[in-house]
Amino acid sequence: MTQATIDTQGLAKSFGGRTAVRNLSLQGYAGEIFGFLGPNGAGKTTTIRMMTGLLKPTSGQANVVGFDVSKEPIEVKRRIGYLADPPFLYDQLTGWEFLEFIAELYGVTFENVHQRARRLLELLELEERVGELVEGYSHGMRQKLALVGTLLHEPQVLFLDEPTAGLDPRSARAVKDLLVELARRGRTVFLSTHILEIAQHMCHRVGIINEGELIAVGSLDELREQARSGEASLEDLFLELTGGADVREIADVLESS
Repeated sequence: MTQATIDTQGLAKSFGGRTAVRNLSLQGYAGEIFGFLGPNGAGKTTTIRMMTGLLKPTSGQANVVGFDVSKEPIEVKRRIGYLADPPFLYDQLTGWEFLEFIAELYGVTFENVHQRARRLLELLELEERVGELVEGYSHGMRQKLALVGTLLHEPQVLFLDEPTAGLDPRSARAVKDLLVELARRGRTVFLSTHILEIAQHMCHRVGIINEGELIAVGSLDELREQARSGEASLEDLFLELTGGADVREIADVLESS
């Protein structure tokens, strides 16, 4: 495998007396879609924020595209794209003004990325609304505009927190196809999602985090082998590893209610 574009060693974050992430070590590679899975509150967003330089770790180290995130955060930010959930946008800007602003932040001449922006807007069926104020956008439209902004400067590594949240099936499919193509062209796509079907069909490998600890990493076949679960789906493996309710538990709850 090629050299890691994402490399964390012993990454940890505590808030007061609560440990949100503990001793997390993982790698992501060029050309790979890495799915980051876990229950609500497991530490997914905290981990992504540490890897993007938005949150300082309590201990451990994160390197992205060869740079130490804590020591060289600006160099890291130049080379990555980050889509938060929910995305932060400026309501009093039009879609075009927002994209021009993002281009300027990254030191990219908007004329140089204008055609790329138009192609992405067309792909995501947003080109007819990009001249309107963002405050009038639906959640799905905001998500698509933020994704276009994330891709403007052609980042080497993408960190995406729930990238298909709020999208209709057609737009979600366009986003999934786009991410697959970006990985095919050598980008690293690190995505957090609750939609296990997306992870099962798109991701080369997945990492499962539970209560701040990384409890499993690998391809679907490798996770099946670790769990000795034959042809189990990713959903079954996820529930087994994170202690999700099984059918018997659900039946017992319904019978007692």
